[in-house]
Amino acid sequence: MKSKTKITIHGKEEGTRIASRQMEEKIQKAVAKGYRQIEVDALGQHGIGGRLHGAGDEKVSVRITGTCGQRTGSMGFPNTTIEIMGAASDDIGWLNAGAEIIVHGNASNGACNAMAQGRVSVCGNIGARGMTMTKENPRFEPPELWVLGSAGDYFGEFMAGGTAVVCGWDPQNEENVLGYRPLVGMVGGRVFFRGPIKGYSQGDARMAPISDEEWEWLATNLKSFLSRIGKEDAYTKLARRDDWQLIVARTPQEKMGSATRSMASFRREVWDSELGEGGLIGDLTDLDMSHVPVITTGEMRRFVPVWENQKYVAPCQGACPSGIPVQQRWGLVRNGLVDEAVELALHYTPFPATVCGYLCPNPCMAACTKQSAFMPSIDIKQLGKASIAAQVPSVPEVSGRKVAVIGGGPAGVSVAWQLRMAGHDPVVYDTAPTLGGKIASVIPESRIPKEVLDAELSRISEILPHIHLQQPLSAVELDRMKADNDFIVMAAGAQKPRMLDIPGKERLVTGNDFLAEAKENKAKPGRKVVIIGAGNSACDAATEAVRCGAEDVTLIDIQEPAAFGEEKEAAEKAGAKFKWPCFTREITDKGVLLTDGELLEADTVILSIGDMADSEFLPRSVTIARNGYVSVDENGQTTDPSIFAIGDITGLGLITDAIGAGRRAAETIDAISKGKRPSGRDPREVIAKDRMNLAYFDPRLSVFEDLQTCGTECSSCGSCRDCGICVTLCPKEAIERRETGNPSSPFEYVVKTDRCIGCGFCADACPCGIWTLITNTPMG
Repeated sequence: MKSKTKITIHGKEEGTRIASRQMEEKIQKAVAKGYRQIEVDALGQHGIGGRLHGAGDEKVSVRITGTCGQRTGSMGFPNTTIEIMGAASDDIGWLNAGAEIIVHGNASNGACNAMAQGRVSVCGNIGARGMTMTKENPRFEPPELWVLGSAGDYFGEFMAGGTAVVCGWDPQNEENVLGYRPLVGMVGGRVFFRGPIKGYSQGDARMAPISDEEWEWLATNLKSFLSRIGKEDAYTKLARRDDWQLIVARTPQEKMGSATRSMASFRREVWDSELGEGGLIGDLTDLDMSHVPVITTGEMRRFVPVWENQKYVAPCQGACPSGIPVQQRWGLVRNGLVDEAVELALHYTPFPATVCGYLCPNPCMAACTKQSAFMPSIDIKQLGKASIAAQVPSVPEVSGRKVAVIGGGPAGVSVAWQLRMAGHDPVVYDTAPTLGGKIASVIPESRIPKEVLDAELSRISEILPHIHLQQPLSAVELDRMKADNDFIVMAAGAQKPRMLDIPGKERLVTGNDFLAEAKENKAKPGRKVVIIGAGNSACDAATEAVRCGAEDVTLIDIQEPAAFGEEKEAAEKAGAKFKWPCFTREITDKGVLLTDGELLEADTVILSIGDMADSEFLPRSVTIARNGYVSVDENGQTTDPSIFAIGDITGLGLITDAIGAGRRAAETIDAISKGKRPSGRDPREVIAKDRMNLAYFDPRLSVFEDLQTCGTECSSCGSCRDCGICVTLCPKEAIERRETGNPSSPFEYVVKTDRCIGCGFCADACPCGIWTLITNTPMG
């Protein structure tokens, strides 16, 4: 029969999911009609792609989107290729008789169970009991399992044939790539693996050297495997022979050894004679030695599940210097509360759009758990940019406490914002003509749109009515402020540029001066520009120099450039070049003369090697460290109890570091004002990433199109999503959801001890990692 074009079979008809049997019948009928390319939009149906014998020797391709159920490809035929575009459920390739199965995600328990022929390739990890009871017929090619990540417990149990290759590409499992008790009862086959293992059944299997012939087979087929799953770029890292090990089954002769002791013999000859009745302590114990049921509940459970909702900090929140609960904001978005998610940020930062949406390098995204499964981080910039719509929050009546804030940059605005939100009366002083510090004065509009910054500064001005700009500060005036206020917060930043003590230094233009002139469109850098320094601020200067007419811009440094992220990308896109190591001897009227004699011609030479704090106006009661920065404790308090210092005056950092320091200082001042002990930083630990189950999220997603997609794909690390998966999966119906009546925590999940058997299904299945198993308290 002539094959036809491809056909799509849906797992839902007229809004109702079709049964697995109906799905199989539809696929079989499609094959009988001559279709050889079948796309299945699955909805959990079992056995998809198995037993497609109707095509004879013709090749049949089955591509599965949606969610496939258990036993995908079970009893698959050699003519069949099955490609699963996401994760696979239990028993993938069960009793496979020759099908090629490719999984573009993780696979659950029982992968390749009792497989006799064919090949299964998994772009991720597999669950427990993979490659169990496999077999091989010498008349056919042996079965193969290829796993990019790691394998779960009891891998290769009763394995009787075939080849398994476990690449160990799994950042979540760097200690044991073959799980707990692998290769129990192994009688045949071989297992290549890369990475550490904590042990295996040495009575059934043994390590073996990898021969040249075996290595050639592995290296060749490894390249093919990576091509099948779209990970060709990993070949160089994975193809190092010294990283691989091989385990083979012991022969019957090797297994012959000393006889093992039976439990009855141990009880009679060891336990009873030493510790039981008539033994050493027999008269001191009344331990119940009666038989224990195989499945126990209550006090007899080995493990107890514990609901640890919000006990730990999410990795994104833990990485945010401002302490913003990122996962909590995405939870609000997921529940349709976008306005609340936007306004929640105002409790932590007065610049949610400017910083989170544009200027921050987003350490929260770098820490996102999803990266551990090769999935993109949730895009916080979308929520940051949406925060421009945040409304001006209501503030309490003024308490009477007065605080002078010296500096109107991110740190000063942050502490003043938080103090006013707490009911205090801050007054901001700054020498600049506008609030915002370097955000407003030197950062180019190519990185932060003027209308965004203006809108946030306008919102800040509504909350902070007492702002005095263009106000120089002397030591005398500081003494007066100290007498007039309960506290003083120094947030003056690092305003003095670092200079080079070299001939011709008077020809240098500082980076801040140049950026300020460029922002007012007054800079005229000429055709050639050399920038001494290659950090992010220097990259901003390079980008602006090109915008202002420069055609040739070079950044030089004595070491590899420290620039990173969007600033470096923008400079490179503008055509700027980086050159290092370069040591400057002199600045001449022709440009920069290096110590090796090379002359870098320049019309303008910009110096951008960092800034220093100006602390000359501080009183002697404030200790200055040897590096010139103000010494403070973790809350920003100086050696003078009434003076705090935050931001770059205490050491250079990110804008978010300054904002976070402002919030902690404000909380400390508020606590002291109320006669309380400052709470300090959040004492909670960051939750371990391996506690989250990412199998529920779409591994094909590479771009987040909107806020709702971001909220849906966030794994909500450490905070319960209230999804009810634990309730649904519990085999004993031992978990119950209860309303608490507490607005801050309206629900909880409770374990019924008389039904729970401590199986751990809840902890294994939870996408958020809020269930954990602890060892039960021993009886006695």
